[in-house]
Amino acid sequence: MSFFRFLFSKTFLIQLVLAVFAVVLIAFIILQWLDYSTNQDQRITVPSLERLSLDKVDEQLAELDLRREILDSANYNPDFPPYSVIDQVPLPGKEVKENRKIYLTLNPSGFTKVEIPENLIRRTRRQVEPTLRSLGFEIGTITYKPDVAKDVVLEMRHRGQLLEPGMKLMKTSKIDLVLADGSRRYGMEEEEDSTAQDPILNDLEDEEYDF
Repeated sequence: MSFFRFLFSKTFLIQLVLAVFAVVLIAFIILQWLDYSTNQDQRITVPSLERLSLDKVDEQLAELDLRREILDSANYNPDFPPYSVIDQVPLPGKEVKENRKIYLTLNPSGFTKVEIPENLIRRTRRQVEPTLRSLGFEIGTITYKPDVAKDVVLEMRHRGQLLEPGMKLMKTSKIDLVLADGSRRYGMEEEEDSTAQDPILNDLEDEEYDF
């Protein structure tokens, strides 16, 4: 009976209230510490780093308590300065916690060189142009030469220089194409020249006219 009396005694009630208050206080302190340590209420707006050099990027990120990591450089973009930022993750305007890492993609110093593939000569224009464009080249001027075939690539040139398979050019270089015009003049001219230079054929023609 003494135990039940103690449960309803003033002393027990005071101790119970103190225990509950202590638990609530400890829980409040723990939550506040977690909130502080994880920066739940602190958000940093990611700035736009596009076109900035690494020196400028480091200055901005240091002021905001952010970090950076460089990803592999993408293909050269002539619209951006060399070694400047062309892409970033997270994007500008996103809110992050302090010490967050910002992933950056830099613009290389220039275009890479691409090798001229084989088996393009004597191919049709419809076959060659998509192949060159897929490699990053641009199609320049189109000229024609006498040949039996029609729109077949006879030569490829860059700034007047004849291109051979295996040669390397910078991406976006303009390649001029020399195409066949589909006429037979070239073969006919050769035939006429050979006839004019053959004295035997000329003599036979003269004898026929004598009869």
